[in-house]
Amino acid sequence: MYEDILVPTDGSPGTEKAVNHALELATPDSTMHVLSVVDQRVYLAAGGDQQDAVIQSLRDDAIEAVEDCAEACEEKCETTTAVREGVPHRVILEYADEHDIDVVVMGTHGRTGRDKLTALGSVTERVVENAHRPVLVVHIDE
Repeated sequence: MYEDILVPTDGSPGTEKAVNHALELATPDSTMHVLSVVDQRVYLAAGGDQQDAVIQSLRDDAIEAVEDCAEACEEKCETTTAVREGVPHRVILEYADEHDIDVVVMGTHGRTGRDKLTALGSVTERVVENAHRPVLVVHIDE
């Protein structure tokens, strides 16, 4: 039914629920696109002397997040991963357009605490409001 499925991940524990729903939509002919976005607003807010360390930490977290999701998907269908930098909802929408994604599957929220405050709003909400394709929203209880 869906050839190209996009699962954005921030590495939060709840992402597993979104991945499981995405896998229910997948067939052996599907491609699962796993994307993590390094939020440029976070590292731009860091002090100049800390910026490089913050960027590297965020990149490392993003790589780990996509690898974990890809590992969960690779037995069911072809999987591709990407790590990009920018404003998360914009990057997700751009990626979906570039790869002609059939459906985006994502959770209702991701990180908590201080990281949640830096998100400046709901990434999922912004994707839903601006997407030109179906978005399956999975409620995540953390």
